[in-house]
Amino acid sequence: MKKNALHIRQFIVLLLTVVFITSCREDDPILPSKPIEVNPWEKVTGDIYGFYLLNEGNMGSNKASLDFYDYETGIYHRNIFGERNPNEVKDLGDVGNDIQIYGDKLYAIINCSNYLEVMDVNTAKHITKIAIPNCRYIAFKDQYAYVSAYAGPVEIDQNARIGYVAKIDTVSFKVIDECIVGYQPEEMAIVGDKLYVANSGGYRVPNYDRTVSVIDLTTFTEINKIDVAINLHRITPDNYGNIYVSSRGDYYHTPSKTFIIDTRTDKVIGEIADLPNSNMTLCRDSLYVYSTEWSYVNNDWTVSYAIVDTRTQQVVTRNFIKDGTDKNIKVPYGIAVNPNTGDFFVTDAKDYVSPGTLHCFNKEGIKKWSVTTGDIPAHIVFTRKKLQPIN
Repeated sequence: MKKNALHIRQFIVLLLTVVFITSCREDDPILPSKPIEVNPWEKVTGDIYGFYLLNEGNMGSNKASLDFYDYETGIYHRNIFGERNPNEVKDLGDVGNDIQIYGDKLYAIINCSNYLEVMDVNTAKHITKIAIPNCRYIAFKDQYAYVSAYAGPVEIDQNARIGYVAKIDTVSFKVIDECIVGYQPEEMAIVGDKLYVANSGGYRVPNYDRTVSVIDLTTFTEINKIDVAINLHRITPDNYGNIYVSSRGDYYHTPSKTFIIDTRTDKVIGEIADLPNSNMTLCRDSLYVYSTEWSYVNNDWTVSYAIVDTRTQQVVTRNFIKDGTDKNIKVPYGIAVNPNTGDFFVTDAKDYVSPGTLHCFNKEGIKKWSVTTGDIPAHIVFTRKKLQPIN
């Protein structure tokens, strides 16, 4: 039954994808990339040659796009996917939700287009698409990629179906198995032979899920569900056997929070006091956390930036942007830290319908430069490969 369901689901999504790509590219002209010199004074930093930035794009508009920053030249290249892949209809597709590098491949989750885009990390050229309905995030171990999937359509529904994690062979690019988890699964983290999945239940509001699923990767079965809090989203492992998990709350009376799980016992061992969490990233022992918490009660945003020392599990600063330029960031939407230099990057989605902005700060929290991105800049991955020129 499990395999039949898997094959039927793949067939349906592949059929939809085929219908989607049969439209004529002539009606959708290729836009050239736009190079912008932003930092010509600083060149290569160690073995990191640049980073890719995935812009989500506005839902329903097929405006997900890919940018690249080149540390060798200090040039930021906007919208590189189209000119490098002129035969790919609609460019990247609808809503870019995650981007990661594994081996010599670049993987982009295209949420509402229902597929995983696989590219060559050296050229950003298309290799294949893997059909996964309402896919969300990706993680890797050994020969396999793991992708979380809401599985059902994009809609609020008290009867929204339960989600799953797809297991993909990174050699054959085939979905070889799936594991049922919780409702509307989000980010994942791998610690040892266990995969941790944050379940949100966001489509079933107000009946949110509140669990982290634990999958044994040797058997690819769910072995535990850890009760944490409602509407879970982000999940990040530290260097001490713990994982940090964010709860978005209900946007009314239950605030966003940050919890800690000990992966040796699979128990919640604490909560970081007064730490709302929209997104986070770890650099060594510093966990950078920002929050854009919306309240329907106050009809307003509350924005915060903090760093947690994961050795002590204590907040060491409540604002890691030190020069006051945080006041110019309307809606922080993505964060990344260069592990070689300590420079960190914060993206601004602004109004969600126009081009966003990427801000670069040095490790002291002083802004170095800013650049215009695509719509809703969200996900950054550093590369140790040079982006090759177009042949």
